[in-house]
Amino acid sequence: MRKKKRAAAVQLPKSKASLAGNIRKYWPYYLMVLPGVIYFLVFKYIPMMGSVIAFQDYSVFKGLLDSEWVGLKHFKALINYPDFRRIFTNTLVLGLCKTVLIFPIPVVLSLMLNEIKNLRLKKTIQTAVYIPYFLSWVIVGGLIFDIFGVGGLFNNIRNSLGLNNLLAMQKESWFRPIYIISSIWKDAGWGTVVYLAAISGIDPALYESAAMDGASRFARMKYITFPLLVPTILTLFLLNIGSFLELGFEQVFNLLTPMTYSVGDIFDTYVYRVGIQQAQYSFTTAVGLFQSTIGLIMVVTFNKLANKFSDDGGLW
Repeated sequence: MRKKKRAAAVQLPKSKASLAGNIRKYWPYYLMVLPGVIYFLVFKYIPMMGSVIAFQDYSVFKGLLDSEWVGLKHFKALINYPDFRRIFTNTLVLGLCKTVLIFPIPVVLSLMLNEIKNLRLKKTIQTAVYIPYFLSWVIVGGLIFDIFGVGGLFNNIRNSLGLNNLLAMQKESWFRPIYIISSIWKDAGWGTVVYLAAISGIDPALYESAAMDGASRFARMKYITFPLLVPTILTLFLLNIGSFLELGFEQVFNLLTPMTYSVGDIFDTYVYRVGIQQAQYSFTTAVGLFQSTIGLIMVVTFNKLANKFSDDGGLW
């Protein structure tokens, strides 16, 4: 009896034993995941330790340990910064445009692509809408400036209609529409990949049963495809809402001009000017921490709402 008790005492917990067994059994899969884990550790988790410089007057020569602690000094400076309201408002407006106007486009596009029965036509359209994603924002920004320039397509059309040239890239009222259109053109096609993959996993028997009951193609899309796509939409929405205030430096920076700063200057471009060009590392880290905190609050809030209104809509 004592030997059995000792043997039981040295046995690994079931969870640890099963994890070790899974690793031995499925080691090729764990090996495939390893580069991704290393990426997140090196570029996401380890840099989080540098957030402490938001509470310091950081000096490159003194380092993290010897730099002077100043508490919330940089956060107070951010709130009291004269242009804080303008930058915060611009970021909120563009974030709302990204969430309300841009996010639904891949959903609609994937539903439309799914209804195309001609495979050759479907693949051709998919390729056409995917290609812009692989262009950098430097190239896209250059194309947009050429299109809206004095001798560009936009002004050539205006001239053919008897209208004068319009420098749209220098106009405040044109910046946000151009931001929205360029975002949709570049990223919407690639965003359909996940949705089309989710649609392909829907049981075809559901469509066959609905067709036998006399449901039209639109009715099948409305009552079968879209409801079964909602969990995927909610998951991606929650992932998207976490970066609500992080709109992407490249796009805005390549579309900005000095005349559109009042409507286009956001936290990302501000951090670049102050943090990189003026080397105010502590202050810009405080800005980044402020953005991340807002993103965390929004993710938790919307996740609770998703759990409340949908059985399988939340992330946790």
